[in-house]
Amino acid sequence: MEDREFSYINVIPLVDIMLVLLTIVLTTATFMVQGEIPVNLPTAKSGEERKTYRAINITLKEDGRLFLEGREVHPVQLREELKSWGRDTSVNLRVDRNVKFQSFVRVIDLLNELGFRNLSLVVRKDET
Repeated sequence: MEDREFSYINVIPLVDIMLVLLTIVLTTATFMVQGEIPVNLPTAKSGEERKTYRAINITLKEDGRLFLEGREVHPVQLREELKSWGRDTSVNLRVDRNVKFQSFVRVIDLLNELGFRNLSLVVRKDET
């Protein structure tokens, strides 16, 4: 049998691998974007968009459940975990528009008691 040199490179396996990697990247990117806890945010006409790079994210759902950085916590656990954060750290509050006001006041009271002063309420922009 005669040994012949290849004068070309077969790129079909390379293209197959790249398509699989692209599919994986796009799928995980979609989940990362949708990773927020769904909350029916209130709307506001005023307000400004702020970029905070180091902030504590607290979410309060309509049924009263609390989430700290995307995971559900009990109010006592929230207090203990917030003690480890610096008091000058920004806090972003995502509160469902239909939440009981008393639940909101409890969270604000806890943050005030622990000395957090840089609070932001996350709302949707009212387009009307």
